This record gives sequence, structure tokens and C-alpha cells, in this order.
Amino acid sequence: MSVAIWVVVALFFAFSSGYNGSGSLVATVISTGGIGFRRALLLAATANFVGLFLFGTAVAAVIATDLVDPAGITLAGIGAGLLAALLWSSLASFLGIPSSASHTLIGGLIGGGIAAGGLRVVEVRGLEILFLALVLVPGIAVVAGNLAMHFSLWLLSGATPRINRVFRYGQLFTSILLALSYGTSNGQRIVGIIALILFRGGVIGTFSIPTWVLVAAAAAQSLGISVGGWRVIRKVGTRFFRLRPIHGFVSQIVAAVIVLIATIFGAPVSLNQIASSAIIGTGISERLSIVHWGEVEDLVVAWFATLPLTALVAIVIYPLVHLILR
Repeated sequence: MSVAIWVVVALFFAFSSGYNGSGSLVATVISTGGIGFRRALLLAATANFVGLFLFGTAVAAVIATDLVDPAGITLAGIGAGLLAALLWSSLASFLGIPSSASHTLIGGLIGGGIAAGGLRVVEVRGLEILFLALVLVPGIAVVAGNLAMHFSLWLLSGATPRINRVFRYGQLFTSILLALSYGTSNGQRIVGIIALILFRGGVIGTFSIPTWVLVAAAAAQSLGISVGGWRVIRKVGTRFFRLRPIHGFVSQIVAAVIVLIATIFGAPVSLNQIASSAIIGTGISERLSIVHWGEVEDLVVAWFATLPLTALVAIVIYPLVHLILR
């Protein structure tokens, strides 16, 4: 019974993740007038569902086996991590903060593992992957966004203002590509957690991913996207600087390519983090003053605070979760 409960909690987190992640998926195409709010969300939700089945399950394996020792963490530890991640994700959605589902879920899982089995449960290799994915990759996204924008402006130096129409509607393609990358990257985190729940609950004897887990995770996350977090969408689309169609087009391509490459190699990157970083990169390619640096500072603080705070919450609530399960 407890296994079924935690699977449901994991799927609810997938819904919350999709709801909050909708901002990074459709904010640019909406704010630049490429497509309407509701159509953009439905398009992103559909592409997100498909994306989980296209690019393997390397990230799911990393989440389930490389961050904490699967034999050392308990169902109560996994449950505490999920609840901690869900609490922060829900709070971020309510406040309109484009939080990272990666940070919350990974922080919660590490905190739950420490509470259940001590520091020895944490895998060093997983921490190395985590550092590369969540610290270095956003910097790469800023640089890539900057270079791609410089190249685009140079390539189109003789173009007339009518080129904006091409970029505006070109964002339909880039939005689909971004949603595909989000589906495979974020969706695999949920798949990995559910597989870990099934393994620790004795439902499966070895780590494997049943097909129904893929379908359920993709459906839950797509449903969250289709509902859409308007407050997050509005913040992502306007908080850094006034976006033009070329900014949205370039930043979405950069973010999607980086996320897909990282996912293929099993790095649990954050699309919210990378998409925001790519937008900042396109902005500073024109001039530094165009970017609202106060907003950037607030966002960076939220990124770095989320993982340790979620881990701490998981550690604090673990005794209660353990007591309830007993």
C-alpha cells in the first residue's frame, strides 16, 4: 500500500513540475506574439509527452542509482524527499518563481537518503555529475546564448524588420523542440524516482523501468503543462528584459540543444535554469545594461538555495514520515 501511495505522490510532483516548468517552455513565444497562451500550452504538453519516449533513460538511471545508494535509502527516505520537493515546487508555483524541479527533487532525494542511512548513502560520483549539471552547464548556456545571438545578428545585419515575422513563427518549431527536451529530461527524473520506489518496495527485483511508468510520468507532467502556470510564464517572459522574436528563437534553440545533449549523457540538468541562462546570454550580446541584473541575482540565489534547503526539509520531516509508515 505504501508503494502505491508514494507512486501517486511522485506523479503529483510530475504534475507540479510541468505546471511550474510551463513558464520556460512557452514564455518567450507568448511574450513575442508568436502564438496564443492556450495553444502554446497544448502544443508544449503534446511535445513533452512524446519527448519522454525518444532519448533513452540515462537520466532516470542516474537519479535512481548514482545519487544515493539504492540499497541504503528506505521508502520513508524516498517519501520524505518527494514531500520536501513537492512543498518547495508548490510554493514556487504559488509565488511565481521559476524554480528548478531538478534542484528540488535531487535535494529532497539526497536529504531523504542522509536521514535514512547517513552520509554513507550519498554517492560521490553522483555529486560530481550534479556539480557539472547544475553549476557549470548554466554558465555554458549563457556563453552559448551570447555567441549564438552575435552570430545571428551578424548573419542578418542587412535584413529588414520583416525578419521578425520569420522568428516569431519560427518559435513554434523551437517551442516544440524545447518541450521535447523537457519531456525527456524532467520526465526521466520522475521515472527514476518511481523505479526506485518500486525497487525498494520489493515490486521489482532489479532496477528496471516498466512501460506504464513512462506513460504515467509523461501524462502527469503533460497535464501540468497544459494547465499552465501563468504567473511563472509572465515572469520568465518579461523579468530579464523586453524580448524580441529573435531573442526567443535563439534562446530556445540553445536551451533545447544543451538539454538534449546533457540528457543523452545522463546529466540531470534543469531546463528552467538553462532556458533562463540562455535568455540572459542573448540579452548581454547587445549590451549589459539591457538585462535587469537585480532579477538575475534573485534567480541565482533561488537556484543555489533550493537544493540544500529542500535536502534540509527532507531531513526534518523524515522522522514523521518514518513514524507514519510504521
